[in-house]
Amino acid sequence: MTRASNVRIEEGKGSAGVSHHPTAATPLARRAPRPFPGDVRTILSAVLIVLVALLVPASAVAYWADHELGDAGRYTAAMSPLAEDPAVQSVVVTQAGRALAGQIDAGPFQGGVDTLLGEALRSFAGTPAYRTAWDAANRAAHAAFFKALTTGRGDAVTIDLAPVIAQVKDELVGNGVPLADRIPVTHVSVKVMEYDGLGSLRKGFRMLQVAGVWLPVLTLVLAVAAVAVAVRRRRAVLATGLGVAVGAVLLWIAVVVCRRLTLDDLPADVDRPAAAAVYDALTAFLRTTAWVVLVIGLVAALAAWLTGRVRRTP
Repeated sequence: MTRASNVRIEEGKGSAGVSHHPTAATPLARRAPRPFPGDVRTILSAVLIVLVALLVPASAVAYWADHELGDAGRYTAAMSPLAEDPAVQSVVVTQAGRALAGQIDAGPFQGGVDTLLGEALRSFAGTPAYRTAWDAANRAAHAAFFKALTTGRGDAVTIDLAPVIAQVKDELVGNGVPLADRIPVTHVSVKVMEYDGLGSLRKGFRMLQVAGVWLPVLTLVLAVAAVAVAVRRRRAVLATGLGVAVGAVLLWIAVVVCRRLTLDDLPADVDRPAAAAVYDALTAFLRTTAWVVLVIGLVAALAAWLTGRVRRTP
């Protein structure tokens, strides 16, 4: 009996000993928390990717406003192909013909002279001299266009046809056309685009000019940060690539929607096909950028996906 009691006492001591010495479990219970939990990093990466997708079109438009529309040389280069556009040529010939009609007093031969001038204008529209005159007119038009967007004066994009008329006069005089030397070099402004609410866009245009440099850089920095903070960086590269591609699609949609809105708001006296050609010429950089950025984003996403497939291959 005494021996059994001793065994129970020893067992009780053993149990008590265990309860009074918890040091073996203490290191597991007091493990330090992770300073930056993975779920927080994943959420932060996702937020950055969404911001990148939204900033891609904004960055492209900001760069376009500052470096394409704001530069006279690039503006002229964008408008130069319109010299061969049939709709624009028709507007130029019509407006110049109206300006010259009746400027020469030919008496009973007035109708024939006006017809001759119209034919001369149409034939002149396809010559290298016409393209040279067109470029000169657009260089002069850029100042007016830029002023309309920055100074708050003017609601239209116009082109002065004086250089074209001067070239036509020289051609007619050189060909020996009677009374051609009496043609006055008249300053005729052709309205190729007008927007009644252009004033509301001026503030936005100034902001885009300011953001034209740092906004693309910020977009790139956020894209790199989205991958850097991610727990699974390969997946982050894939998601960032898809986000960039989505941003390119948003840019393309914005260009298409703005084109429709701009043409729908045109006054009745503005030639719609010519205005559409001008809009397409000025926004060609944005459409090209949308396609390039789309390809870059999809290639990055595809590369990340293929890398993961290769690693899983035994």
